[in-house]
Amino acid sequence: MSNKTQAETEFLLNGVAFDADGECSRKPKADARWKRRLLIGVLLIETCFALPKLADGQFLSIFDSIFSSIQSDIGGSLSAINQVAQQMQKLYQTTVAPLAAINQARGFVANSINSFRGQMNQIFNTSFTSAVTPGPQQFESILHSRLSAQIPALQASFTTNYGAIPQVNAASPQDRVMMDVDDALGQENLKTTLIADQGGDAILQTAEQMENQVAVSTPGSNPFLTAQAQVANLRCQAFMQKMLAAELRQEAGRIAHDNVLVKRRTAATGGINSLITGALTAR
Repeated sequence: MSNKTQAETEFLLNGVAFDADGECSRKPKADARWKRRLLIGVLLIETCFALPKLADGQFLSIFDSIFSSIQSDIGGSLSAINQVAQQMQKLYQTTVAPLAAINQARGFVANSINSFRGQMNQIFNTSFTSAVTPGPQQFESILHSRLSAQIPALQASFTTNYGAIPQVNAASPQDRVMMDVDDALGQENLKTTLIADQGGDAILQTAEQMENQVAVSTPGSNPFLTAQAQVANLRCQAFMQKMLAAELRQEAGRIAHDNVLVKRRTAATGGINSLITGALTAR
């Protein structure tokens, strides 16, 4: 009786045997779930091992294609370019700029520098002193200093040696004006000579640097050296123009000074004639 009652109380719930005591049989379902999980894990592991092999194969095939293109297509062009470059280099070394001719030119420049630079520097740097007394000696030393910084000392030495302008009551106004003009022109030209001498030294230093560059120059540097020489030439011409302008001013001042003397003699002659005419008329 009890067995029959137990069989009657058992029934299916969602396809699973369920008894009245509340216990269900879940073992078959749990086993199937674990099998599926195991299968998925195995598939994932195989996939992880298989993908790098496929990727490596794809990348290797790409690199092989690139290398084959470089060797077959680009390689031929690069070989032709290298041949042309070698021919151009050989042309420059043998015809355009042969090494023997370059060394010969460098040797000529070096020999010219060794032969003439010392003598030229001796000529340019030789001091010519002629003054005997202390005042003129100092004045001459300042003139030969070749430094524009000596201009204030030059002005003071000029006043000491040539004298200052007389006071107002010591000379006529016209004589004082002419003295001032002549002193101003003289000092201006002497200051210009100091500046020109200093500029001449700069030009000589530039010339020596250019000579040194020519002695070690390479093919292709000729345009740059020529441009530098043209700039130095323009600078030298500017100094020469400045000296010529100073000389013209000095000459114009001398002519004006002589003209003033003529005017004064003419005025004095006219005054004397007036006095003589007045004296004769009074008799």
